[in-house]
Amino acid sequence: MPDYAMLDDTDTASLAGFDLIVDVRSPGEFAEDHLPGAINLPVLSDDERVRVGTIYKQVSTFDARREGAALVTRNIGHHLETALAGLPRKSKVLLYCWRGGMRSRSMALVLSAVGWKVSLLRGGYRTWRREVVAQLEHSEASLPFILIDGQTGTAKTAILLELAARGAQILDLEGLACHRGSAFGDFADIAQPSQKRFETLIWEQLRGMDLSRPIYLEAESNMVGRRHIPTRIWTAMKAAPRIAISAPVPARARYLVEAYPDLVSDTVKLNASLDQLASRHAKTRIAEWRALHAAGDYRELAGQLITAHYDAAYNRARAHHGEDPVVTLRSETLDVAAIGELADAILAAKVKP
Repeated sequence: MPDYAMLDDTDTASLAGFDLIVDVRSPGEFAEDHLPGAINLPVLSDDERVRVGTIYKQVSTFDARREGAALVTRNIGHHLETALAGLPRKSKVLLYCWRGGMRSRSMALVLSAVGWKVSLLRGGYRTWRREVVAQLEHSEASLPFILIDGQTGTAKTAILLELAARGAQILDLEGLACHRGSAFGDFADIAQPSQKRFETLIWEQLRGMDLSRPIYLEAESNMVGRRHIPTRIWTAMKAAPRIAISAPVPARARYLVEAYPDLVSDTVKLNASLDQLASRHAKTRIAEWRALHAAGDYRELAGQLITAHYDAAYNRARAHHGEDPVVTLRSETLDVAAIGELADAILAAKVKP
């Protein structure tokens, strides 16, 4: 009999009971998504997984298993000599693969034989994924959201982080999606997570929150960059009260220049972002914006983008949805002190979800 246990759920308490959570799937599978806190110790690399699968389809099950066993044995041995070399004897280890099959069971047999206390996640990663989908797409339980709204450049993300610093619960969708939510919003050196990973990150944060208290988040469209906001989150956002932030265009332009330093320094990225606006504005205007950037007149560029593009789009969206804020807070500046004052004012408003 194998000396390992089966874990039937993935609730917070269960996962917290392990000293190490190991995803034995290939690096590509792990990068797409994985359980919170897991490390990747693959028993087959991406190339090896393809190789074994090809043998399975083109030759035979027996040959594929023989080849796979040889590869898995070598890889587990490598992990024992490296990543697991210093793991204390009394450590509790949770292993999982795609569906709790041969990959995780093979490693579990070896690790339990060494003497570690090993558990397998019954159903593997699929168990976790089904829970995430059930909670983010199909659950009808209410979420106590309060939206921080406002036109482009009103420092909504900075205000959200200030709220967190004051002990409020926040859900930073742009931070989780690695995108600032506009044509200029992607980061040149940081790719967006996969859709599955984005959803897991959201659910991981929500699981740790007190749903009897408000959760503040930034007003968004139903996509952050190229990532869809899950159905339950989007439904709750549409029904949530809004606190609007207002500031004059010069203050917003100044803030944008400071908040988007990558666009100031990266002409290629700036031009690629302007290309996305080409279908909505005259060629002469796009050319003028490129010229302003080339001349280093960044605040003027930001101000024109605000008035000619972003404010117009914002006003159309609000008129279409008929969304009126319950509170509007205005600040003449958006420096660090003003952002802190706005966060304090939001908490003092005591808006109820």
